[in-house]
Amino acid sequence: MASIVEMVDNSSIQNNPIRKVKEFIDKQNQYKSIGDVEHWRFVGYVLDISYESAQIITNDTYKIAVGGIPRGSFLILVPANFDKVQPHFTLLRVKEICATPLSQQVQQTYFEMHKRSMPELDIWTQADLQWGSLRCDTLGMFYADPNNVNKLAFSGDVNNVVSAHRYEVYAPDEELLNLIVNGTVKNELQEEIGHLRTMECMFGVNRQESGNIPVKISMRDFMGCRTAMFGKTRLGKSNVVKLIAQGMLDATKETKNVGQLIFDINGEYANDSDQDNVSLRSANPERCEVYALTQRPNTPSKQLKLNFYENASSCKDILGTLLSNAGRSAIYVTSFASVVLPTPEEMDEMDMREKIHAIRRIQIYWAILREAGFAADEGKLRTLRFMNTNNVKALDPHFSDEIRKKVYGSSVPDRVPSLEGMVDEFREFMRCYRDNNEDQKAAFGKEVFEKDDILLLEFLFPKSGRGPAMLSQFKMYHSEKAGDFVKDIIASLNDGKTVILDLGNANDSIRQYFSDLLSMAVFREQETKFVSNGLGDNYIELYFEEAHNLFPPHAKDNKDVYSRFAKEGAKFHIGMVYSTQSPSTISQELLVQTENFFVGHLASTSETSALTKTQIAFDGVEEDILRAKTPGYMRMLTMSNRFIIPVQAKLYSPKRGE
Repeated sequence: MASIVEMVDNSSIQNNPIRKVKEFIDKQNQYKSIGDVEHWRFVGYVLDISYESAQIITNDTYKIAVGGIPRGSFLILVPANFDKVQPHFTLLRVKEICATPLSQQVQQTYFEMHKRSMPELDIWTQADLQWGSLRCDTLGMFYADPNNVNKLAFSGDVNNVVSAHRYEVYAPDEELLNLIVNGTVKNELQEEIGHLRTMECMFGVNRQESGNIPVKISMRDFMGCRTAMFGKTRLGKSNVVKLIAQGMLDATKETKNVGQLIFDINGEYANDSDQDNVSLRSANPERCEVYALTQRPNTPSKQLKLNFYENASSCKDILGTLLSNAGRSAIYVTSFASVVLPTPEEMDEMDMREKIHAIRRIQIYWAILREAGFAADEGKLRTLRFMNTNNVKALDPHFSDEIRKKVYGSSVPDRVPSLEGMVDEFREFMRCYRDNNEDQKAAFGKEVFEKDDILLLEFLFPKSGRGPAMLSQFKMYHSEKAGDFVKDIIASLNDGKTVILDLGNANDSIRQYFSDLLSMAVFREQETKFVSNGLGDNYIELYFEEAHNLFPPHAKDNKDVYSRFAKEGAKFHIGMVYSTQSPSTISQELLVQTENFFVGHLASTSETSALTKTQIAFDGVEEDILRAKTPGYMRMLTMSNRFIIPVQAKLYSPKRGE
């Protein structure tokens, strides 16, 4: 009867990957019976066990036979009567060496041996001294899914713990390691990211079964999800980002249902660095588009410029930051930088008097740009909705006839609704203001300009200094034709293309501006699709470097677009891959919401503590993260993996696209 039941149980899992553990144990029993120590993967017995950990006893012979047992390597725990139970195994991860009940006696023997300079030990003493003990973390259990006999299941706990003597421990072979690493990875859209690497040390690695195990990821795990890249610089974060971006391109070659937007602050995704280092764009010329502030000789790109006229509020702040970074600290310069221009949305909420003053303030700012040599499309400026109201026109300061007569005297010139006419008008008003000891009532009969207007006019017509001329160095960021690139980029993303913003030669404030502008555009686009039930299976992935600038740990405003990405991104099919050196510099709210992690070398225990506090799966691998400094050596956790996979990421080295 028992054999019939066993046959039925085995037949029910014949298509389930868990059968591999049965095949493994059958082979191990065969090796044991014929004394084939070379292929026997037996490691030892269990000395103590709990739901969270296991202490195993092993000896030098077993460890040497399996090629060593490095810290962080995987072991499997199986019942001693494996042939009488349904196939399953508990996964262990080696944590540390620990004491055995005989440790004190062993140390005493060593002491006596060295004290007496014993040249050789008898066979019985040798047998005693080679035994040791390892402490292992219990990661969970692999078994056949009860609801789907063909599917492998993994749980983060174990269903039962019996007496220690009822278990045996083995080092898995290549086939079983492949099951452990890749068995639960979603079958669709799989890509290989590297190979299993359980230790940094390469000595004797040829005897390790783990060296030949490919590590696979499912691109489904990254669609609409948040992915973190942590680790010190030059240790492979950007390389893994390229692998993920390339994997998404390959996985969606037919469907083109995922658009990717990469904020390339170093220009490494858009441009080939040398003859042998092919960029993401060069490898995928048909599906990648580059937008650049400054076109590079060998990289086809579209123009990425700011229209400093149309985006007055944000661009005025950028100019203030650029001046500050350039070391301009004169009082009239810092006063100019302190002025805040209203946004179109704010102007829509103003009453008529407030709006007239707001329009005039922007007109003075435009006059500054005109004097600095920033080209303008005056026809387009005249049509801006927020700059036209009642009798106030975009290029006319609209001073009353009475006030103009006070300024010009008997020969009042005609109004000239142009940038040049505005500059001339403001020049005359500023002359009159100064001729009357900077008393507006004496000059104009009433208060015409507000305090911020005067600060801008002092910059436009300084008593000394260069004034607007000092802005001419920033004309490289400006184009009067800029403004439509946002619409074009969104269209490309909807077509499943990868758009790379080459910000390699941009100032931090410029990078921030483009990041804010396009992030908001992406969020609005996906939100609109969601409301109209048009998301379908379409996603947009965003790639951010130096993420601590966008997601600071103590941000007071949790309503900005980046916080909304963290909280609502998945709902709107917006995924993120963000990179930075330290987990402690990132918003806790984002970390809690992050599903995928790639962690390289971290230099301090405070950083590993911040990581473990957010993601408990990293508990137990902190020491390895602190010690290992090999480029590309990562600890990976994805939605498909319930435990950390140590992986050596492959080098991104695609062929140049045609």
